[in-house]
Amino acid sequence: MIVTVQKPLDEILDSLSPYASVLIAGCDGCTQPPRGLREAEALSRLLELGARSRGKKLNLKVTTHPKQCDSYLVADNLGPESSGVEAILSLACGVGVQTVTQVLPDKVVLPAQNTLFMGMEAREGGTFEESCAACGDCILALTGGICPIARCAKGLLNGACGGSSNDKCEQDPQKDCAWCLIYKRLRDLDRLDVLRDFRMPRNYRTVARPGRVNR
Repeated sequence: MIVTVQKPLDEILDSLSPYASVLIAGCDGCTQPPRGLREAEALSRLLELGARSRGKKLNLKVTTHPKQCDSYLVADNLGPESSGVEAILSLACGVGVQTVTQVLPDKVVLPAQNTLFMGMEAREGGTFEESCAACGDCILALTGGICPIARCAKGLLNGACGGSSNDKCEQDPQKDCAWCLIYKRLRDLDRLDVLRDFRMPRNYRTVARPGRVNR
């Protein structure tokens, strides 16, 4: 089960400010509370009003899909629907945002949610790679859809440590350096300017560890 909370409307509007056409994509997967079509349509109405108050018009499309963390579903469904838009605003958890980022590398993918909790049953013999730390303060809009908190061994928020070699992490040469991936992703999107923004130290009080969520 995954629990998310919607980002403040002003923060979402700020992340959308460079774009005029946006696809709002709900997720009918395991996120609680639900973030499907009804929630995507409600957010669309709020964003239209918010953009209007800022003197801007947003061209918004709304859709929803069963699971944004399923790369096959994203490619077959969300891919065609994203044609003609500049950015995708995802109501999925951080894992879903990063899956869409990987499957649709030519699209800017922005998070509408902060992920608070993720729980999954272990599978015998299975291997899992953590891609979202459920930190409660998602910065994927500033890092090209790649989470430095989960994927950087040091959890750095303002760029690489300088210890990587051949784009690999100095702590584990078998793993990619997260900040090398972030840099290349932002370079390919012509968004390197966002790296000039300083990110404040992480607020560890946004979520409690270890976490527990009651049904």
